[in-house]
Amino acid sequence: MTKEIKLLLRSTLAVLVAVVGCLALTTPQAVAINGPSAGVKLNAGANADTRAVAAADPQAAQAAAVECGTGYELRYAERLPTAENRLDTLFSYTKMTGSRWDACAIFDNNTGATKYMKLKICPNTVGGACAQDEGNFSQYAGPVHLTNAMCGDITAIMKNTSSSSTSLINAIRGATACN
Repeated sequence: MTKEIKLLLRSTLAVLVAVVGCLALTTPQAVAINGPSAGVKLNAGANADTRAVAAADPQAAQAAAVECGTGYELRYAERLPTAENRLDTLFSYTKMTGSRWDACAIFDNNTGATKYMKLKICPNTVGGACAQDEGNFSQYAGPVHLTNAMCGDITAIMKNTSSSSTSLINAIRGATACN
């Protein structure tokens, strides 16, 4: 090789190493915790279906976790009304705060259009207050938070409009979201 070609190769290699080094310093690192879920921390109680949803759409699981807040772990996820005909994804997260469990839910709109959505979470104990979010949403309903409860009964409803008598989704999840 000629001296000029060697110099050109060394210069090119030096630039490539510098670019890769800069990318390593500036690119967010997605760390999979407890499986291939792009940074979403999975609760030890998350079932195989929940793990599959998180693995199939890690960006949505991570985005919903961010909406819930720091420290939440994905406990339950389900594509609604079915995995094959998904209009929405229901996410339920939990976290330990001191000596109590807190819960958070997000109802992710996957239709690409604004729909009437209602998300409600109620403690599965006597006397606890429910939390809910409802309205016309193009992205998601929630987050709704439940304090001092590991999980609760979750209701997720989607319609084309609030006055519509036909629900696209009418899901009630109780103990299922806790398993």
